[in-house]
Amino acid sequence: MDLSIVILNYNAAAFLELCLNSVLKAVNNIDAEVIVVDNDSTDHSVEMLQHNFPQVKLVANHENLGFSKGNNIGVQHALGDYLCILNPDTIVGESVFDEVLAFAKANSQIAFTTTQLIDGTGSFLPESKRNVPTPQIARQKILGNDSKYYSSQLKKDDNGEIEVLVGAMMVCKKSVYEELGGFDPMYFMYGEDIDLSYTALQHGYQNYYLGNIKVIHFKGESTIKDRKYLERFYGAMGLFYNKHFKRSKIEKALVDLALKGIIATKSVENSSITNTKGSKRVLVSNDENFQLNLCNTVVTYTQLFERKWNSQTQFLWDTATLSFDEMIGFMASNTSSHYTYRFLNVKRSLIIGSDSSTSRGEVKELILE
Repeated sequence: MDLSIVILNYNAAAFLELCLNSVLKAVNNIDAEVIVVDNDSTDHSVEMLQHNFPQVKLVANHENLGFSKGNNIGVQHALGDYLCILNPDTIVGESVFDEVLAFAKANSQIAFTTTQLIDGTGSFLPESKRNVPTPQIARQKILGNDSKYYSSQLKKDDNGEIEVLVGAMMVCKKSVYEELGGFDPMYFMYGEDIDLSYTALQHGYQNYYLGNIKVIHFKGESTIKDRKYLERFYGAMGLFYNKHFKRSKIEKALVDLALKGIIATKSVENSSITNTKGSKRVLVSNDENFQLNLCNTVVTYTQLFERKWNSQTQFLWDTATLSFDEMIGFMASNTSSHYTYRFLNVKRSLIIGSDSSTSRGEVKELILE
C-alpha cells in the first residue's frame, strides 16, 4: 500500500465529514487507506463515521490522549509505505495526494513535506512554514514579534526547503516517522510538530514546503482558545526548550516566569462569524435544478467568472457537484475581494464554514423544503 492517511478527531463531526469526502475523492488513483483515530469524542463523530464511512478504518480511544499519542496510535495501525498526518478540519483538493506523494517518493532526503495552508476565507496561514524557534526567536515571539518565527525566505506560493512545518498536514515515509520516534508524547497538544520537524533536521533530513499546492485548514475548530489553550500552547514552548536547548537555571526561571505572565494576562479573542445580514448569498452548483431559498442567486462554477461580485458576497459551495480543487483555487485567488464562504456537505444537510483563522467556525443544519 502506498499511503495511509491518519486523521485524529475530537468533537469535530461536521468538519470531519467534509474532510473525509474531500480525502476519499483525492485517493481515487492511489492505493491508500484512511484511518480516523477518535479521541473519545462526546459529539456524534463515531456514529457518523460508522454510518457514512464504512470504508474508513476507525480507532476509537476511550479517553482523550492528546495529539501526539493519538496520531502515534493511528500510525501503529497504518499499512502504507507513506503517511499523511491530517487534521479533521481540513479540505484537500483532488490532486493533492498525487502531487505530494510523487514529490516525496522522488526526494528521499526529505523527511516531511507540507503544502500551503489557507483558512476558511482563502487567506494564507503563516504557520505553514516556520523557523526553528531558538530561545532568541522564542523570546521575540513571546513579546509579540513574529518576524523571525515564520519563514520569510520563501514567498507563500513558492516551493522550497523550510525548517518547521505544521502538523495539520504533513507527509512522510512511515519508516522515517518511526526512525525519528514519531510525535513526542510529552506534548499533549501544540509543539509536537515543531519538535518532530527539529528532530528530523538533527538526523540530517530536510523538510519541504510546496506553496503551489493549497489545502484549507479552518484552524481552531477543534480548540476553544481559553486559558487552557494558552497554558498548553505556551507550555509546549517551554517543553521544547527544556528538551533541546541547554539553559542556565536563571534563564529557565526567567522564561518560565514570562510564560506564566502571558498565560495570566494575554487575551486571545475567538473571532465571531462575520455578520452576513444584508449580504448577497450565491449558491455555486453544477446541478442547475438545485435551489436554496436562503440564496439570492444560483450559478454554475463556470458562470461564477462571468459576473462581478461585491465584497459582501457569500458563496455557498455545493460539494456534491463541484471539484474541491476548483473551490480551493477560487478562494485562494480572491482573498483581496473579502468574500466569505460556506460549504454544503455532500448530503446537503449541513452548511459549514469559518470566517477567520481564529473563529470556531459555523455549522448549521439545513432543512430542505
